[in-house]
Amino acid sequence: MNWYSEKQKNVISELGTDAVRGLSPEVAGERLGRFGPNRLNEKPPLTFFQRLIAQMKDVMIGILLAAAAVSLGLSIYHAVNGQEADWIEPIVIVLIILINAILGVLQESKAEAALEALKQMSAPMARVIRSGTVTSVPSSQLVPGDLISLEAGDFVPADCRLTESASLKSDESALTGESVPAEKNAGTAVKEDAPLGDRVNMVYSGCAISYGRGTAVVVETGMHTEMGRIAAMLENAGTENTPLQRKLAQLGKYLGFLALGICAVIFAVGLLERLPLLEMFMTAVSLAVAAIPEGLPAIVTIVLAIGVQRMVAKNAIIRRLPAVETLGSASVICSDKTGTLTQNRMTLVKAYAGGEIESLDGGLSGKIYDLIKLVTLCTDGSVELIDGKEKHIGDPTETAIVACALKNGLAKAELFNEFPRVGEIPFDSDRKLMTTVNRIDGQLYAIVKGAPDILMERCTVGDIPAALQANEAMGRDALRVLAVGFKLLEQVPVLFLPQELESGLTFAGLVGMIDPPRPEVVASIRECDDAGIRTVMITGDHVVTASAIAKELGILQEESEAVTGTQLAAMSDEQLAANIRHFRVYARVTPSDKIRIVRAWQDAGEVVAMTGDGVNDAPALKAADIGCAMGITGTDVAKGAADMTLTDDNFSTIVTAVREGRGIYDNIRKAVHFLLSCNFGEIVTVFIAMLLWRESPLLPIQLLWVNLVTDSLPALALGMEPVEFDVMKRRPRAKNESIFAHGVGVMAVLQGIMIGALTLFAYYIGTRTALANAGLPLGETMALAVLSISQLVHAFNIRSRHSLFKIGIFSNKYMVGAFIAAILLMLFVLCVPFMQLIFEVIPMNASEWIMVIGLSLLPLVIMEAIKGISYLFRWR
Repeated sequence: MNWYSEKQKNVISELGTDAVRGLSPEVAGERLGRFGPNRLNEKPPLTFFQRLIAQMKDVMIGILLAAAAVSLGLSIYHAVNGQEADWIEPIVIVLIILINAILGVLQESKAEAALEALKQMSAPMARVIRSGTVTSVPSSQLVPGDLISLEAGDFVPADCRLTESASLKSDESALTGESVPAEKNAGTAVKEDAPLGDRVNMVYSGCAISYGRGTAVVVETGMHTEMGRIAAMLENAGTENTPLQRKLAQLGKYLGFLALGICAVIFAVGLLERLPLLEMFMTAVSLAVAAIPEGLPAIVTIVLAIGVQRMVAKNAIIRRLPAVETLGSASVICSDKTGTLTQNRMTLVKAYAGGEIESLDGGLSGKIYDLIKLVTLCTDGSVELIDGKEKHIGDPTETAIVACALKNGLAKAELFNEFPRVGEIPFDSDRKLMTTVNRIDGQLYAIVKGAPDILMERCTVGDIPAALQANEAMGRDALRVLAVGFKLLEQVPVLFLPQELESGLTFAGLVGMIDPPRPEVVASIRECDDAGIRTVMITGDHVVTASAIAKELGILQEESEAVTGTQLAAMSDEQLAANIRHFRVYARVTPSDKIRIVRAWQDAGEVVAMTGDGVNDAPALKAADIGCAMGITGTDVAKGAADMTLTDDNFSTIVTAVREGRGIYDNIRKAVHFLLSCNFGEIVTVFIAMLLWRESPLLPIQLLWVNLVTDSLPALALGMEPVEFDVMKRRPRAKNESIFAHGVGVMAVLQGIMIGALTLFAYYIGTRTALANAGLPLGETMALAVLSISQLVHAFNIRSRHSLFKIGIFSNKYMVGAFIAAILLMLFVLCVPFMQLIFEVIPMNASEWIMVIGLSLLPLVIMEAIKGISYLFRWR
């Protein structure tokens, strides 16, 4: 049943209750057993161990675990057979996996808080009428059919149909996105297709009563409330893998197949050559170690964690590490209006008096000044300055008036002292007027403010036709307009009656207000346009208001680009998908509409960022590729559902975050490029040596050391590269774009061949020429030295497509530090006797070191030459 569209008596009858006495305690108890407690379902939180296991569900981690298991098996085999066992390799691999997993768990330890926050928003106690007696019960014990009493300051404990109301207003901003409290009326008939924000005879769980009083009958509880439906959406929304996670998983599969393929070829060669089976197996393991960049998962995690710390300094808190990179690939930002694009504070922007509409962003003319003074006297709201910041107390439309007066030197407290109030008639939703009687300069004035169409009908003095035109003009600008009138009185009335005080008025003027856009957002949206990112407004507000704000921000160009929730509901998913690129503004939408919009963009191949602050935004925040919640005005529910929270509630921070995200992805790709070129160099070295000479120049432990030290430290330093200046001039990456796109894969292979060739040359010199006095051990030593040092030199090539000397050798201090640290560690292995024993290397003389250094510097010379030629071609 649509409780809002049925007649009140039908609702009461359907629920089997009494509109005056409510349910009896016995019936309420029976229904509690049938319907269950009025609370939201809760998921048990994941334990630390469960979250740790979840971090292991990665292809690359699986391959590393397999490598560790094989290595451990071989070590046990050797130990059982009295041979020297290598325990270092499996221990190191397992340590890498654990460090990577723990880093991820620590960052994500603030588990999903959305449902918990929704539960906290429920009112703990409710005033319920049972058998005609008002009693206070825990809100969890409410059942459909209960009659409850509501007044200003109460939280609504369940979804209810109003049975009585008096000047009732409910703050539904968290549910609908509207910044102004919704006026409620028990007697209003509502159409069946009315959106949530227009159901004026209903109040909803989790919202607050901001004005007036009322009585209501509970129609839905627990998970059947609107808040419960949102909770169900959050509960059912799976966590999507980010683009980076998908690409790394794909990379892991490629590397796994590559490792298996190489092992198969080596086995085949060994069988053909009739080499010992165990020796071939060990060689295959060393190749598998060479193929897999063991440090990559940890490096990606650390680079992302560093990015998270950078983002904190720029007012963005990231809950999930991969979300940093996802921001960089965002191609659509679906933004809530209220509190995100706008200031979430009603502000007087225009006024009409004396035949002219004036903007209120500068000084006031005499007539407008008098109008503001007059209407301020007819308000109950107040504005306080606390530590230089305004604190608005009361109805937003009234505080907007008071704030405007304060800005123009009219402090309300001083006005009330000078022109005291002697009586009033409070605002009533039926009359849509409020009246106060004030003593001004010895005269009694009845000051009336309210809906223009109502008030102007009661005016006998003033140019009403001109005022009506002004009202229409301000309405076209999506302003909320109030009319002001006054009446001179002979004496203080005995009774303050509307029919006497609110008739025969003199028209004073109009004031127009709106929740204005944030001033910095226009430039941010323009920057998004330059970066190829489309900004879409999704709001629960009226289409006229939303369109006006969207035009001012540069989001909306044509009226046809705006669509309402009712129009959206009439579209099939196929129709929405076909038109998704046409619409820029979605107004009067429900939480489920927001998810449909996000899904439609995702189905169109876009990476979607969703911003918002209300409970109504939470399901879409969770469904989006990246959810961005507002930290100041945002509800706990929105923050719990989002991947990122903006601590300054500034849309522009999203643009900064996108810039950082793009830079972080660039850096991760540089690290992957570097690691793959190095690992491919290792594969080339071992594979070609096995084919040519039936021997491996590098031992598994040497390869592992190179991967973990001389590869990982520079890769980490590449993750610290500054963001490039033109990063926001590029188009967003396609969702399915490979991490090897734009020539990265080809360059990694070619550079790997270059490093492998240099290493093989060093091995050949060390073992086959006159320099090779020590034979095979010297060849292995020279191969290890050239491989490791040439990779360290090559790291500087990866920093930029521009020449190293153009960007500056020392412009990344972390790279310089990583280079020095890795060189010292390699010298530790190559020169310290007990480390030489562990790694099976021997000392080299001066001529051998000169040969090693010369070969190691060649990658820099070759790549600088290639960059120079490439620059000449681009210049021409």
